[in-house]
Amino acid sequence: MPASAALPTHERTGSGGLLGRLPVVLLMAGSCLPILGAVLIAPVLPRIEDHFAHVAGSAALVPLVLTVPALSLAVLAPFAGVLVDRLGRKRLLVAATALYAVFGTAPLWLDSLHAILVSRVLVGIVEAAIMTCCTTLIGDYYEGRVRDRYLALQTMCASASATVFFAVGGALGSVGWRAPFWLYAVGLLLAPVMAWALPAPGPVPATALEPAPAEERRPFPVRRMAGICLLTVFGAAVFYTVPVEMSFLMDDLGVQSTAMVGAVTALASAATVLGSVIFTKLGDHTRRRLPALFLLCAVGFLLMGATDHLALLIIGAVVNCVGTGLLLPSLLTLALSRLDFADRGRGTGLWTAAFFLGEFLCPLALLAAQGVLGTLASAVLLLGLLTLLMSAALMLLTPRAPKAPPQHAGVQA
Repeated sequence: MPASAALPTHERTGSGGLLGRLPVVLLMAGSCLPILGAVLIAPVLPRIEDHFAHVAGSAALVPLVLTVPALSLAVLAPFAGVLVDRLGRKRLLVAATALYAVFGTAPLWLDSLHAILVSRVLVGIVEAAIMTCCTTLIGDYYEGRVRDRYLALQTMCASASATVFFAVGGALGSVGWRAPFWLYAVGLLLAPVMAWALPAPGPVPATALEPAPAEERRPFPVRRMAGICLLTVFGAAVFYTVPVEMSFLMDDLGVQSTAMVGAVTALASAATVLGSVIFTKLGDHTRRRLPALFLLCAVGFLLMGATDHLALLIIGAVVNCVGTGLLLPSLLTLALSRLDFADRGRGTGLWTAAFFLGEFLCPLALLAAQGVLGTLASAVLLLGLLTLLMSAALMLLTPRAPKAPPQHAGVQA
């Protein structure tokens, strides 16, 4: 782990307590659970389709086994955010993590494809609660650069775990299509440790001796959150384009080797992690940095969409993924900076919903563009142009840094 993302021995919480390493490790592990749900069973989908070939409409229903949790998460995350603020972050996280294991392992003993789909919907519901709670607790426990560093670490863990879970799912799938679902039982191990190790968060007091009066709490910032959430939907589509479409782009260039596709996918994941590491080394002023980050992502897309050479395609993907590794924690940091403690659950839920909505819409939008333009590369090129326009629009809307006051040699009497 890079030094900039190393876990400190302790950090001060909003409630004045001290946290060790275990709580942040648990929050990072919890943040990886929705990623596990998104990629773990991808390698065994053909086997599931073969098993349920006798079921009417199985060709359309089986892919939903993989994608429906993300859709459930996107739809229900705002409601999870409301529950987070009303029921408490820790209590909901522990309950959702235990239910994650129950619903996630249900396909081990279910013989109905429709029943399995229902269990996957339920997995998406508890994933919405888990992701919202973990991100909210990072915002509760930590402040300033420490919070930014852990949000970047969250992105790094998610990117790295996606590659690991895909490989693990493929290895377990060699045993049988049900075997990967055993990994969901990790929730039963995490839930009791979370209940024991995570402290109950509280709002940061106005001073060390006197809490802030309740009447001073500002109303929920609907307008500002709406803007960042709309931007996050687009940002999520940018983030997921390379992981989802890279293998298809390589196939269009005649690359048939699965080992080569896997190596390039791993390289792209490493580039995302590198972007997150760079984020931990940057200073504040996240908002003023967003135009440059979208510009970097756009350059990657333009390289990918305008070339028919594999080397340039890979370079474009790496450039894009460095940009997305910077972009995701920047968007999340900006969202959390606009939220008070009492509103953080709802705000994080809205942001999470926006992000997973963008993930769900990404392949659909590119498929529609491919149908109009004829090739996937042209669709990626169009996305690059749109990302370039987004960068230009943000540059116009972002306030410039204030100029330093002039230095005077002396002060007049």
